[in-house]
Amino acid sequence: MKPARLPVLLILFTIISLSTSAQTKKITAAEAKNHTGERTTVCGKVVSARYADRSKSQPTFLNLDEPFPKQIFTIVIWGDDRSKFGEPEDKYSDKRICVTGKITSYRGGPEIVATDPKEIEIQK
Repeated sequence: MKPARLPVLLILFTIISLSTSAQTKKITAAEAKNHTGERTTVCGKVVSARYADRSKSQPTFLNLDEPFPKQIFTIVIWGDDRSKFGEPEDKYSDKRICVTGKITSYRGGPEIVATDPKEIEIQK
């Protein structure tokens, strides 16, 4: 390998390493509001959960660290994806979890829409 290629390879390796670590950065539910628009991992305890089976699109809401109606971060699972998760309001209730996805804002509160169970990890 030519010596001139070595610096270029080192720069590429550094960029790839930095972008990978940014994708796996973990933040708390309280910090999520400062990361709207970013793809990241948000961790906290599910303190309230509700399946709105009579609402349009039948969402399931998992609220981390603070319960509804003063929730600080919400995971939304739409009815079309619910069967992949089983009964998420029971499965994740009172558990510490991490969810990975793009943080969006709904009515001023941060949330991540989960479409696949692989996006939610139960912490030990």
